Amino acid sequence: MKASSLRSIVFTALFGALFIALSAVKFELGFSAVPITLQNLAVMLAGAFLGARLGFSSIMIVLLLTATGLPLLHGQGGLSYMTGPTGGFIAAFPFNAFFVGLFVVKLMNSRLASNRTAMIVGLFLVFEVFGSLLSYVSGVPWLMHSVNYSFHQAMIKGCYPYLAGDALKAVVATGLTMSLYPFIAARHAKQSTAYTSATHKTGMSH
Repeated sequence: MKASSLRSIVFTALFGALFIALSAVKFELGFSAVPITLQNLAVMLAGAFLGARLGFSSIMIVLLLTATGLPLLHGQGGLSYMTGPTGGFIAAFPFNAFFVGLFVVKLMNSRLASNRTAMIVGLFLVFEVFGSLLSYVSGVPWLMHSVNYSFHQAMIKGCYPYLAGDALKAVVATGLTMSLYPFIAARHAKQSTAYTSATHKTGMSH
């Protein structure tokens, strides 16, 4: 096995473990079935550090294991948990990581990369939109379905109270990404080179 492949497996496992660890941080709100958690912070970081493909994989692997019954998220597992009131948010997490990874790499390869302020603003928007707001696209309708809420009720109990916290997590993810920017940029550059090389070899073999 190549060293680059081994590193990818290790990093994927590490961010899966981070996702599990941060899911243990949970604050229940008495008026809602949706708790405040740090799960989407882990998702943001997985996408930023690993890129689209591995970020998606790191989160999806955890969800598949959880669906089999392993109590990996909040100490819970099984299909009943995965399809509960928060199921729409949980199902969105791998896609959050994918799109965060996709657009973080695009940012780092754009002209904005030479402007620190522009990168900070760009990263925050990527984390906020794709690491947070995107999850409500499936989370709110599923909450409506599972608890029989109206759209208005679902927004009050499954969206509005969490937006400020989501913005704070996007700020934290932006700060961590900027502080480790050289490492992350170098890693994405290596991944891109390895992928291009593998694609070229595959094309040459036909």
